[in-house]
Amino acid sequence: MSDVDVEESIMSYLSQSETDATTKDLNVVAMLHHFWEQRQTARLNGSSSESDGSVGGTAIHTESLLLYESAPAPGPPYVCYVTLPGGSCFGNYKVCETQAEARRDAARVALMNSLVNELPCRRINPPFITQSLQQAATDSAVSVEDACDSSTSIGIYSLLLHSHVGKTMLEFQEMMTVFQLLQWNGTLRALRNRQCSRQSVISYYSQRGFDEYIRSSMALDWLEREQRSPGRLGEELQVVQRELVLARRRGIELRFYKEKTEILSLALSQAYIHHTPDVFSEASSHTYKQEQLPLQTLYSQDTEDNPTLQSFTNPP
Repeated sequence: MSDVDVEESIMSYLSQSETDATTKDLNVVAMLHHFWEQRQTARLNGSSSESDGSVGGTAIHTESLLLYESAPAPGPPYVCYVTLPGGSCFGNYKVCETQAEARRDAARVALMNSLVNELPCRRINPPFITQSLQQAATDSAVSVEDACDSSTSIGIYSLLLHSHVGKTMLEFQEMMTVFQLLQWNGTLRALRNRQCSRQSVISYYSQRGFDEYIRSSMALDWLEREQRSPGRLGEELQVVQRELVLARRRGIELRFYKEKTEILSLALSQAYIHHTPDVFSEASSHTYKQEQLPLQTLYSQDTEDNPTLQSFTNPP
């Protein structure tokens, strides 16, 4: 069986019925934890051996290895997210009647994606880079030769790909998410206006990642936009909430959509202090209403006019 066949076989697990006894009996929460515990142990032992030839002496804080978050809801269906080491995030794929069921299903989706991520075909290598750049050029209607120009979007994408040779798709996605957020917030444009080179921006954020300070700064940017154009914050939040629901119910990686939701919610909480509750009542209940819609309805509403629902093989 080829790597692609193995990947399709594993991912087909997502469409199995929750009533299937073989899937219900699996302790997927423990399996997911064990998988990442073993992976982190191997990584730490490898780093220790490379640095001084010693093995052991490095403790792994397993209690904080994975982060589970339950979305607030007055009742079913319930939503749960699990964040993996490195920042990749997944949520429950199915409609869940209990919080425990949502937690198990989120773990199941994360486990399947984690297993697929270990396949050789999910490693960044020269053939993959060539194929990805050609696909990105076709999708963006630009020349693939522009990948050699770091001043273009596809050039930035090429630089990111080459800096991740040997790493997995999830590792690459984690860095791509940072730049997707910087582009969405307008930060990349602001840095370009300040004459910051793209290479220096990539180097800086590759080392720093996406932290609480950057998240708060973006929230302040959106708060300023709300002050200049009242109502914009609530409208944007409704858009990203729909994106998050649709992405979760497709079983794909969610950090980009979840980070946007949290940034706007943080900004909204500050704007709320200076407005009456009625101004934001529609936005605050929007996510729960979306959970009541059939998947086909969600898909037809969002796919035609949602430019952010793209494969990460598209340039930022």
